[in-house]
Amino acid sequence: MLSLSAFIRGMMEQQVNNVILELVGHIQIHAPGYFDAPVINHSMPPPNDNLLNLLNKEEVKAYATRVRLPAVLNSERESMGITLVGIEPEKEQGLSFIADAVTEGRYLNGINDKGIILGRKLAERLETRLGKRVVLMSQNKVNELAERGFRVVGIFEAKMESTETQFVFISRSIAQKMLGMGDNISEIAVLSQNRNQLDQLLQKLRAAAPEQEVQTWQQLVPLIVVMLTVFEGFLLIWYIVVFIAMAFGLVNTLLMAIFERTREIGLFQALGMKPRWIVGQILFESLFLLLIGLTIGNLMGWATLMFTADGLDFSQYAAGYEMAGLSSFIYPVLSLSDIVTANVLVIALGLIASLYPAWRAARYVPVEAITRTC
Repeated sequence: MLSLSAFIRGMMEQQVNNVILELVGHIQIHAPGYFDAPVINHSMPPPNDNLLNLLNKEEVKAYATRVRLPAVLNSERESMGITLVGIEPEKEQGLSFIADAVTEGRYLNGINDKGIILGRKLAERLETRLGKRVVLMSQNKVNELAERGFRVVGIFEAKMESTETQFVFISRSIAQKMLGMGDNISEIAVLSQNRNQLDQLLQKLRAAAPEQEVQTWQQLVPLIVVMLTVFEGFLLIWYIVVFIAMAFGLVNTLLMAIFERTREIGLFQALGMKPRWIVGQILFESLFLLLIGLTIGNLMGWATLMFTADGLDFSQYAAGYEMAGLSSFIYPVLSLSDIVTANVLVIALGLIASLYPAWRAARYVPVEAITRTC
Protein backbone atom coordinates (compact mmCIF):
# COMPACT_ATOMS: atom_id res chain seq x y z
CA MET A 1 0.00 0.00 0.00
CA LEU A 2 2.73 2.47 0.96
CA SER A 3 4.97 1.73 -2.04
CA LEU A 4 2.25 2.17 -4.64
CA SER A 5 0.86 5.19 -2.77
CA ALA A 6 4.29 6.82 -2.94
CA PHE A 7 4.54 6.09 -6.67
CA ILE A 8 1.06 7.48 -7.40
CA ARG A 9 1.68 10.52 -5.20
CA GLY A 10 4.94 11.11 -7.02
CA MET A 11 3.13 11.07 -10.35
CA MET A 12 0.44 13.42 -9.04
CA GLU A 13 2.92 15.83 -7.49
CA GLN A 14 5.05 15.86 -10.62
CA GLN A 15 2.04 16.51 -12.82
CA VAL A 16 0.92 19.46 -10.71
CA ASN A 17 4.44 20.91 -10.52
CA ASN A 18 4.89 20.56 -14.27
CA VAL A 19 1.66 22.48 -14.85
CA ILE A 20 2.52 25.21 -12.34
CA LEU A 21 6.02 25.72 -13.73
CA GLU A 22 4.79 25.66 -17.33
CA LEU A 23 3.86 29.35 -17.18
CA VAL A 24 0.70 28.75 -15.12
CA GLY A 25 1.79 29.57 -11.59
CA HIS A 26 -0.66 29.35 -8.70
CA ILE A 27 -2.85 32.28 -9.77
CA GLN A 28 -3.18 34.25 -13.00
CA ILE A 29 -4.75 37.63 -13.73
CA HIS A 30 -6.16 38.35 -17.20
CA ALA A 31 -8.38 40.83 -18.93
CA PRO A 32 -12.00 39.65 -19.31
CA GLY A 33 -12.29 37.27 -22.25
CA TYR A 34 -8.59 36.48 -22.57
CA PHE A 35 -8.91 32.95 -21.22
CA ASP A 36 -11.46 32.10 -23.93
CA ALA A 37 -9.67 34.01 -26.71
CA PRO A 38 -5.99 34.81 -25.96
CA VAL A 39 -5.64 37.60 -28.52
CA ILE A 40 -4.12 41.08 -28.39
CA ASN A 41 -7.55 42.75 -28.10
CA HIS A 42 -7.91 41.11 -24.67
CA SER A 43 -4.84 42.74 -23.19
CA MET A 44 -4.89 44.81 -19.99
CA PRO A 45 -2.99 47.74 -18.45
CA PRO A 46 -0.04 47.10 -16.11
CA PRO A 47 -0.85 46.51 -12.41
CA ASN A 48 -1.97 49.54 -10.42
CA ASP A 49 -0.42 50.64 -7.12
CA ASN A 50 -2.83 48.65 -4.95
CA LEU A 51 -2.15 45.48 -6.89
CA LEU A 52 1.61 46.07 -6.87
CA ASN A 53 1.60 46.54 -3.10
CA LEU A 54 -0.20 43.24 -2.68
CA LEU A 55 2.10 41.41 -5.11
CA ASN A 56 5.14 42.59 -3.16
CA LYS A 57 3.94 41.19 0.18
CA GLU A 58 5.41 38.12 1.87
CA GLU A 59 2.52 35.82 0.99
CA VAL A 60 3.50 36.16 -2.69
CA LYS A 61 6.65 34.21 -3.47
CA ALA A 62 7.08 35.54 -7.01
CA TYR A 63 5.14 37.26 -9.77
CA ALA A 64 5.72 38.45 -13.32
CA THR A 65 3.89 40.27 -16.10
CA ARG A 66 3.87 38.73 -19.57
CA VAL A 67 2.81 39.23 -23.14
CA ARG A 68 1.41 35.91 -24.32
CA LEU A 69 -0.16 35.63 -27.76
CA PRO A 70 -0.42 33.23 -30.71
CA ALA A 71 2.15 33.77 -33.46
CA VAL A 72 3.96 32.16 -36.36
CA LEU A 73 7.71 31.53 -36.42
CA ASN A 74 9.57 31.31 -39.74
CA SER A 75 13.03 29.94 -40.31
CA GLU A 76 14.91 29.69 -43.59
CA ARG A 77 13.17 26.39 -44.35
CA GLU A 78 10.00 25.92 -42.28
CA SER A 79 7.16 27.73 -40.53
CA MET A 80 5.22 26.75 -37.41
CA GLY A 81 2.43 28.14 -35.29
CA ILE A 82 3.64 28.84 -31.76
CA THR A 83 2.81 30.81 -28.62
CA LEU A 84 4.83 34.01 -28.25
CA VAL A 85 5.73 34.75 -24.64
CA GLY A 86 7.25 38.11 -23.77
CA ILE A 87 8.82 37.85 -20.32
CA GLU A 88 10.65 39.79 -17.64
CA PRO A 89 13.75 37.54 -17.46
CA GLU A 90 14.68 38.30 -13.86
CA LYS A 91 11.16 37.81 -12.48
CA GLU A 92 10.68 34.47 -14.23
CA GLN A 93 13.41 32.91 -12.08
CA GLY A 94 11.66 30.68 -9.55
CA LEU A 95 8.29 31.35 -11.16
CA SER A 96 8.48 29.23 -14.31
CA PHE A 97 10.69 26.59 -15.88
CA ILE A 98 12.31 28.76 -18.54
CA ALA A 99 14.93 30.45 -16.34
CA ASP A 100 16.62 27.10 -15.63
CA ALA A 101 15.80 25.29 -18.88
CA VAL A 102 18.31 26.88 -21.28
CA THR A 103 20.87 24.19 -22.12
CA GLU A 104 22.54 25.78 -25.12
CA GLY A 105 23.44 29.42 -25.61
CA ARG A 106 22.21 31.86 -22.97
CA TYR A 107 19.14 33.12 -21.16
CA LEU A 108 17.72 36.59 -21.92
CA ASN A 109 19.86 39.29 -20.30
CA GLY A 110 17.08 41.77 -19.56
CA ILE A 111 13.79 43.28 -20.67
CA ASN A 112 15.48 44.93 -23.68
CA ASP A 113 17.31 41.84 -24.92
CA LYS A 114 16.67 41.44 -28.66
CA GLY A 115 17.30 37.69 -28.78
CA ILE A 116 14.85 34.80 -28.89
CA ILE A 117 14.85 31.43 -27.08
CA LEU A 118 13.47 28.32 -28.80
CA GLY A 119 12.75 24.80 -27.63
CA ARG A 120 15.09 22.09 -28.88
CA LYS A 121 12.34 20.18 -30.70
CA LEU A 122 11.04 23.36 -32.31
CA ALA A 123 14.54 24.24 -33.52
CA GLU A 124 14.87 20.76 -35.02
CA ARG A 125 11.52 21.00 -36.82
CA LEU A 126 12.34 24.46 -38.16
CA GLU A 127 15.81 23.20 -39.15
CA THR A 128 17.46 26.11 -37.39
CA ARG A 129 20.01 26.40 -34.61
CA LEU A 130 21.79 28.72 -32.20
CA GLY A 131 22.94 31.96 -33.88
CA LYS A 132 20.55 31.66 -36.83
CA ARG A 133 17.97 34.33 -37.69
CA VAL A 134 14.23 33.65 -37.49
CA VAL A 135 11.18 35.83 -38.19
CA LEU A 136 8.32 36.15 -35.72
CA MET A 137 4.87 37.19 -36.98
CA SER A 138 1.69 38.05 -35.08
CA GLN A 139 -1.30 40.39 -35.13
CA ASN A 140 -0.71 43.87 -33.73
CA LYS A 141 -3.01 46.26 -31.89
CA VAL A 142 -4.68 47.56 -35.07
CA ASN A 143 -5.26 44.02 -36.40
CA GLU A 144 -2.44 44.19 -38.93
CA LEU A 145 0.42 41.77 -39.41
CA ALA A 146 3.47 42.63 -37.32
CA GLU A 147 6.77 40.88 -37.88
CA ARG A 148 10.31 41.14 -36.62
CA GLY A 149 13.56 39.25 -37.08
CA PHE A 150 15.33 37.72 -34.09
CA ARG A 151 18.64 35.98 -33.54
CA VAL A 152 18.41 32.65 -31.72
CA VAL A 153 20.42 33.20 -28.53
CA GLY A 154 19.26 30.18 -26.51
CA ILE A 155 17.86 26.68 -26.82
CA PHE A 156 15.82 25.28 -23.94
CA GLU A 157 14.84 21.75 -23.01
CA ALA A 158 11.62 20.93 -21.17
CA LYS A 159 10.28 17.82 -19.50
CA MET A 160 7.67 17.44 -22.25
CA GLU A 161 8.22 17.67 -25.98
CA SER A 162 4.97 19.62 -26.45
CA THR A 163 6.39 22.45 -24.33
CA GLU A 164 9.50 22.64 -26.51
CA THR A 165 7.40 22.98 -29.67
CA GLN A 166 4.76 25.36 -28.29
CA PHE A 167 6.57 28.28 -26.67
CA VAL A 168 9.17 30.82 -27.81
CA PHE A 169 10.49 33.49 -25.45
CA ILE A 170 11.49 37.08 -26.07
CA SER A 171 11.72 40.07 -23.74
CA ARG A 172 8.42 41.67 -22.75
CA SER A 173 9.32 45.21 -23.85
CA ILE A 174 10.43 44.02 -27.30
CA ALA A 175 7.13 42.14 -27.69
CA GLN A 176 5.17 45.26 -26.69
CA LYS A 177 7.02 47.42 -29.21
CA MET A 178 6.65 44.85 -31.97
CA LEU A 179 2.88 44.56 -31.44
CA GLY A 180 2.20 48.22 -30.66
CA MET A 181 0.77 47.39 -27.24
CA GLY A 182 2.28 50.30 -25.32
CA ASP A 183 2.45 49.27 -21.66
CA ASN A 184 -0.35 46.73 -21.95
CA ILE A 185 0.24 43.11 -20.97
CA SER A 186 -1.55 39.80 -21.46
CA GLU A 187 -1.30 38.31 -17.98
CA ILE A 188 0.15 38.44 -14.50
CA ALA A 189 1.34 35.10 -13.09
CA VAL A 190 1.56 34.75 -9.31
CA LEU A 191 3.32 32.13 -7.22
CA SER A 192 2.12 31.84 -3.63
CA GLN A 193 4.07 30.59 -0.62
CA ASN A 194 1.61 27.67 -0.32
CA ARG A 195 -0.43 26.35 -3.22
CA ASN A 196 -2.86 24.60 -0.87
CA GLN A 197 -3.89 27.86 0.81
CA LEU A 198 -4.84 30.18 -2.03
CA ASP A 199 -8.33 31.30 -1.00
CA GLN A 200 -7.28 34.30 1.06
CA LEU A 201 -4.75 35.53 -1.50
CA LEU A 202 -7.27 34.98 -4.29
CA GLN A 203 -9.85 37.19 -2.56
CA LYS A 204 -7.28 39.94 -1.99
CA LEU A 205 -6.19 39.88 -5.64
CA ARG A 206 -9.79 40.04 -6.84
CA ALA A 207 -10.41 43.03 -4.57
CA ALA A 208 -7.24 44.77 -5.85
CA ALA A 209 -8.09 44.07 -9.52
CA PRO A 210 -11.91 44.07 -9.68
CA GLU A 211 -12.04 44.67 -13.44
CA GLN A 212 -9.84 41.68 -14.29
CA GLU A 213 -10.33 37.91 -14.18
CA VAL A 214 -8.37 36.27 -11.34
CA GLN A 215 -8.17 32.46 -11.51
CA THR A 216 -6.33 29.69 -9.69
CA TRP A 217 -4.37 26.93 -11.39
CA GLN A 218 -7.28 24.54 -10.78
CA GLN A 219 -9.54 26.80 -12.85
CA LEU A 220 -6.94 27.37 -15.52
CA VAL A 221 -6.14 23.67 -15.98
CA PRO A 222 -9.31 21.75 -14.95
CA LEU A 223 -8.11 18.58 -16.68
CA ILE A 224 -5.35 18.20 -14.09
CA VAL A 225 -7.92 18.38 -11.28
CA VAL A 226 -9.93 15.61 -12.94
CA MET A 227 -6.82 13.45 -13.33
CA LEU A 228 -5.90 13.99 -9.67
CA THR A 229 -9.39 12.83 -8.69
CA VAL A 230 -8.93 9.72 -10.84
CA PHE A 231 -5.60 8.99 -9.14
CA GLU A 232 -7.23 9.36 -5.72
CA GLY A 233 -9.94 6.91 -6.77
CA PHE A 234 -7.31 4.44 -7.98
CA LEU A 235 -5.56 4.62 -4.61
CA LEU A 236 -8.84 3.85 -2.85
CA ILE A 237 -9.43 0.82 -5.09
CA TRP A 238 -5.86 -0.35 -4.41
CA TYR A 239 -6.41 -0.05 -0.66
CA ILE A 240 -9.57 -2.18 -0.95
CA VAL A 241 -7.77 -4.86 -2.98
CA VAL A 242 -4.93 -5.06 -0.46
CA PHE A 243 -7.38 -5.21 2.44
CA ILE A 244 -9.35 -8.07 0.88
CA ALA A 245 -6.14 -10.06 0.39
CA MET A 246 -5.08 -9.27 3.96
CA ALA A 247 -8.50 -10.15 5.38
CA PHE A 248 -8.52 -13.61 3.78
CA GLY A 249 -5.05 -14.36 5.12
CA LEU A 250 -5.87 -13.05 8.59
CA VAL A 251 -9.20 -14.87 8.91
CA ASN A 252 -7.67 -18.11 7.64
CA THR A 253 -4.79 -17.85 10.15
CA LEU A 254 -7.12 -17.18 13.07
CA LEU A 255 -9.57 -19.95 12.11
CA MET A 256 -6.74 -22.47 11.92
CA ALA A 257 -5.39 -21.28 15.28
CA ILE A 258 -8.84 -21.63 16.85
CA PHE A 259 -9.37 -25.06 15.30
CA GLU A 260 -6.07 -26.31 16.75
CA ARG A 261 -6.96 -24.91 20.19
CA THR A 262 -10.55 -26.12 20.38
CA ARG A 263 -9.96 -28.17 23.54
CA GLU A 264 -8.06 -25.29 25.17
CA ILE A 265 -10.95 -22.88 24.51
CA GLY A 266 -13.46 -25.48 25.80
CA LEU A 267 -11.42 -25.88 28.99
CA PHE A 268 -11.37 -22.11 29.54
CA GLN A 269 -15.15 -22.04 29.14
CA ALA A 270 -15.60 -24.94 31.58
CA LEU A 271 -13.51 -23.03 34.13
CA GLY A 272 -15.85 -20.05 33.82
CA MET A 273 -14.31 -17.88 31.10
CA LYS A 274 -17.07 -15.76 29.60
CA PRO A 275 -17.68 -15.69 25.80
CA ARG A 276 -16.85 -11.97 25.60
CA TRP A 277 -13.46 -12.68 27.15
CA ILE A 278 -12.80 -15.31 24.50
CA VAL A 279 -13.75 -12.78 21.83
CA GLY A 280 -11.38 -10.28 23.44
CA GLN A 281 -8.56 -12.84 23.51
CA ILE A 282 -8.96 -13.65 19.80
CA LEU A 283 -9.11 -9.95 18.89
CA PHE A 284 -5.98 -9.30 20.96
CA GLU A 285 -4.15 -12.07 19.08
CA SER A 286 -5.40 -10.55 15.82
CA LEU A 287 -4.14 -7.12 16.88
CA PHE A 288 -0.76 -8.64 17.73
CA LEU A 289 -0.54 -10.22 14.24
CA LEU A 290 -1.59 -6.94 12.64
CA LEU A 291 1.04 -4.95 14.52
CA ILE A 292 3.78 -7.37 13.49
CA GLY A 293 2.61 -7.13 9.86
CA LEU A 294 2.42 -3.33 10.04
CA THR A 295 5.94 -3.09 11.42
CA ILE A 296 7.34 -5.26 8.63
CA GLY A 297 5.22 -3.51 5.98
CA ASN A 298 6.24 -0.01 7.06
CA LEU A 299 9.91 -1.00 7.11
CA MET A 300 9.62 -2.50 3.63
CA GLY A 301 7.80 0.61 2.39
CA TRP A 302 10.52 2.83 3.84
CA ALA A 303 13.22 0.63 2.25
CA THR A 304 11.46 0.89 -1.12
CA LEU A 305 11.41 4.69 -0.87
CA MET A 306 15.09 4.80 0.01
CA PHE A 307 15.91 2.52 -2.92
CA THR A 308 13.95 4.72 -5.36
CA ALA A 309 14.91 8.10 -3.83
CA ASP A 310 16.85 9.05 -6.97
CA GLY A 311 13.75 8.54 -9.11
CA LEU A 312 12.37 5.91 -11.46
CA ASP A 313 13.37 6.08 -15.12
CA PHE A 314 10.54 5.35 -17.58
CA SER A 315 12.23 6.87 -20.61
CA GLN A 316 11.27 3.92 -22.78
CA TYR A 317 7.63 4.92 -22.25
CA ALA A 318 8.31 8.65 -22.66
CA ALA A 319 5.75 9.21 -25.41
CA GLY A 320 2.92 7.66 -23.44
CA TYR A 321 3.85 9.50 -20.26
CA GLU A 322 3.96 12.80 -22.13
CA MET A 323 0.38 12.32 -23.31
CA ALA A 324 -0.62 12.22 -19.63
CA GLY A 325 1.37 15.37 -18.86
CA LEU A 326 4.19 13.50 -17.14
CA SER A 327 7.91 13.35 -17.67
CA SER A 328 9.75 10.05 -17.99
CA PHE A 329 11.42 10.40 -14.58
CA ILE A 330 9.25 10.00 -11.48
CA TYR A 331 10.22 10.62 -7.86
CA PRO A 332 8.05 8.70 -5.35
CA VAL A 333 6.49 10.88 -2.65
CA LEU A 334 4.98 9.46 0.53
CA SER A 335 2.78 11.79 2.56
CA LEU A 336 2.07 11.49 6.28
CA SER A 337 -1.65 11.20 5.52
CA ASP A 338 -1.03 8.10 3.38
CA ILE A 339 1.00 6.46 6.16
CA VAL A 340 -1.70 7.19 8.76
CA THR A 341 -4.54 6.14 6.45
CA ALA A 342 -2.90 2.85 5.48
CA ASN A 343 -2.02 1.87 9.06
CA VAL A 344 -5.38 2.87 10.53
CA LEU A 345 -7.26 1.03 7.77
CA VAL A 346 -5.25 -2.14 8.30
CA ILE A 347 -5.81 -2.16 12.06
CA ALA A 348 -9.49 -1.13 11.99
CA LEU A 349 -10.61 -3.34 9.11
CA GLY A 350 -8.34 -6.18 10.28
CA LEU A 351 -10.05 -6.24 13.66
CA ILE A 352 -13.44 -6.14 11.98
CA ALA A 353 -12.44 -9.12 9.82
CA SER A 354 -11.30 -10.93 13.01
CA LEU A 355 -14.75 -10.70 14.57
CA TYR A 356 -15.98 -13.78 12.67
CA PRO A 357 -13.26 -16.17 14.00
CA ALA A 358 -13.71 -14.70 17.48
CA TRP A 359 -17.47 -15.22 17.28
CA ARG A 360 -16.93 -18.82 16.16
CA ALA A 361 -14.64 -19.47 19.13
CA ALA A 362 -17.12 -17.97 21.62
CA ARG A 363 -19.92 -20.26 20.37
CA TYR A 364 -18.16 -23.51 21.27
CA VAL A 365 -20.02 -25.77 23.72
CA PRO A 366 -17.53 -26.56 26.54
CA VAL A 367 -18.26 -30.34 26.76
CA GLU A 368 -18.09 -30.85 22.98
CA ALA A 369 -14.93 -28.72 22.69
CA ILE A 370 -13.10 -30.60 25.47
CA THR A 371 -13.97 -34.05 24.09
CA ARG A 372 -13.12 -33.05 20.51
CA THR A 373 -10.09 -34.99 19.26
CA CYS A 374 -9.63 -33.51 15.78
